[in-house]
Amino acid sequence: MITLSPLKRRIVYVAVFEIVAIILSTFVLMKLSNSDASESLPVAMMVSLAAVIWNFLYNTAFEAWERRRHIACRTLWIRSAHAFGFEGGLVLICLPLYMVWYHVGLLQAFMMEAALLVFFLIYNFVFTFIFDKIFTLPYHYKSVSAS
Repeated sequence: MITLSPLKRRIVYVAVFEIVAIILSTFVLMKLSNSDASESLPVAMMVSLAAVIWNFLYNTAFEAWERRRHIACRTLWIRSAHAFGFEGGLVLICLPLYMVWYHVGLLQAFMMEAALLVFFLIYNFVFTFIFDKIFTLPYHYKSVSAS
């Protein structure tokens, strides 16, 4: 097991997550669009870049909103709103990309996005589980979460 500082851990997480995500989502996009890797790899890379940028912008704005509202902890409702807001924004970013890149209509692009959403739900769970087994949290974070 490897222990990294919180910043290094986040950087490694995002880098490895996105590299593997690009590779795997290229195959998913190839299947969904009946295209080859040369057509789907650029889309997977663009979606990955968009997701990273959107994640940063969305979380920055959401956390600022929480501070203004003096929200001390995220309830189930706030976590749900956060998740739906993030995914909704990502859908709005990705749909036009799929429509233009693959020359498909809104419904086909939405079906592609829905399939990728399910894929990423599973991928995120599995990846995080494995990552946490390899890259343990620093000791002081374990003691804080245990209390």
